[in-house]
Amino acid sequence: MAINVGVVIGLVFLFIIIIIFIAMSFRVVREWERAVVLRLGRFLRVKGPGIIFLIPFVDRPLVVDLRINTVDVPPQTILTRDNVTVSVDAVVYYKVIDPQKAVISVFNYNVAVLNLAQTSLRDIVGQMELDELLSKREEINKRLQEILDTATESWGIKVTAVTIRDIRLSQDLLTAMAKQAEAERLRRAKVILSEGERQAASILADASTYYRDNPTALQLRFLETLSDISQRGGLIIVVPAGNEIYPTLGTSVALSTLSKKLQSEVKQS
Repeated sequence: MAINVGVVIGLVFLFIIIIIFIAMSFRVVREWERAVVLRLGRFLRVKGPGIIFLIPFVDRPLVVDLRINTVDVPPQTILTRDNVTVSVDAVVYYKVIDPQKAVISVFNYNVAVLNLAQTSLRDIVGQMELDELLSKREEINKRLQEILDTATESWGIKVTAVTIRDIRLSQDLLTAMAKQAEAERLRRAKVILSEGERQAASILADASTYYRDNPTALQLRFLETLSDISQRGGLIIVVPAGNEIYPTLGTSVALSTLSKKLQSEVKQS
């Protein structure tokens, strides 16, 4: 009876070991993952997605995520070509397109992409002046993406996009730029005002030439101005009306005086 109990216990332990062995032989790989299987340290194949079979203690799976990954490049303090210190940070978007290369060709490809992005960003910004850095951010993004994509191609990684997130300047430089912008606005305002005065002077010069050749037009303009002024109440307008100054007015006054004399002579007769 004791022998039968020992056999049963042995069979139970053997069954449990078989269950554990079978459980360790299968693994579920999700749709966006691939398992790079190493058998006794040598590359076997890339498996997944779905249920994959492994030999326990012989096969070792390294799961690689194929989704787009985002890495934040921390702010880099960089000296531009015109000796201005700036702080630039960026965001890199990449994904694994060859799991075998990503596991075998590089150790910890996430850290490798981050370090490569930092050094490449410093090299690009260091070759540019401040004005180019502020106005050509899209060009910097494309250049940085090309450099990273070329370098990571042998790692089985595709850099899909690079974005410069922020460019920070010192407070003293911001103050100097604000003063420069204000001075530029004042200069433009003065140029516009001077141009307006020049055009006005040119028009007045043309008008004076026309009035010189047409004195009657000048007198009519004068009368029109007097009419406009007379619309304002409470004003006393004193206008010299000598013939040598305003012949039209002098002629009008003389005709009015002559008409009054004729009317008075007719009445007396």
